[in-house]
Amino acid sequence: MRKLSFAMNMSLDGYTAAPGDDLGWSVPSDELFQWWSDRVGATGLALYGRKLWEGMSSHWPTADKQPGATPAAIEYAGRWRDMPKVVFSSTTSTVDWNTRLVTGDAVTEITRLKAEDGAEDGAPMDIAGATLAAAAMRAGLIDEYVTVTHPVLVGGGTPFFTALDNWVNLTLVETRTFPDGVVLTRYETKR
Repeated sequence: MRKLSFAMNMSLDGYTAAPGDDLGWSVPSDELFQWWSDRVGATGLALYGRKLWEGMSSHWPTADKQPGATPAAIEYAGRWRDMPKVVFSSTTSTVDWNTRLVTGDAVTEITRLKAEDGAEDGAPMDIAGATLAAAAMRAGLIDEYVTVTHPVLVGGGTPFFTALDNWVNLTLVETRTFPDGVVLTRYETKR
């Protein structure tokens, strides 16, 4: 069975985006950007909700061709394009860059994908986008939670976590500190 991880930047008060979808508070240091790039490089399949897909696909497919693109941005752009992706949306009609579109029930498809043997190299699946992750969270499909917490209070916006019907017990498996007071915590779901 494939492992499913949910990893995103989060404000200290628990949001992945501030009101108005503002992400200005989550600009990564070079070290954190490299960590995200390495994570993308190790992901066997990325699951995207429509909103995050639109943001990522409007920038990363050509980011390496932009004037002044750094070596790190060039590496990330290539890794992002090459990474297999699934976009869950009932309103998007076309996707590109090694991506498949799913218009049906997300929980049903994520359950099916988890039951597969996994990528050829055994790489895990990552779920990206708080709304899509919330559906997987409520269905008990997430095996690992990775919070990359930035030292900022944004006061509202898109929450990292959703309301749940039952507790989800977790085991801490990693902590790491990045520049600018950013702290990564990684938890596995107790099954």
